[in-house]
Amino acid sequence: MVGQGQFEPMMDVLRALAEPTRLQLVWALSTREHSVSELAELVGAHVAAVSQHLAKLREAGLVATRRDGTRIFYRAATPHLSVLLDQLVVVSGHVSGELDLPQPAPPAAPATGTAAAAARRTAASRARPARGRPHTAGA
Repeated sequence: MVGQGQFEPMMDVLRALAEPTRLQLVWALSTREHSVSELAELVGAHVAAVSQHLAKLREAGLVATRRDGTRIFYRAATPHLSVLLDQLVVVSGHVSGELDLPQPAPPAAPATGTAAAAARRTAASRARPARGRPHTAGA
């Protein structure tokens, strides 16, 4: 069972991404690094406001920095961030009805009794090597 405390890092990430400007910033940073002034222009906000958002994203571990002289450049802290964003697009499109995705298969119920025994026999027979002549290429 997953303990309550194990969800806290995930909740920190979700809280950080819940603000639209921060989500836009992470989206921009998932492809390449940007300076604060570039990011401010991209999201249409003041540099000071963008700096505050970036501080929250840094606290959540989502962005990293690189200093070049007096300028600080921001980038995604992990390449997995772009995967998360891709999945957010898919899930939000599905929820909104904009994407017509197939429903995932429901989890299989644990097999019991004779059905379980039959499933085990079938799985075991598939796992055994075939009897008879060994298969050779070109035969």
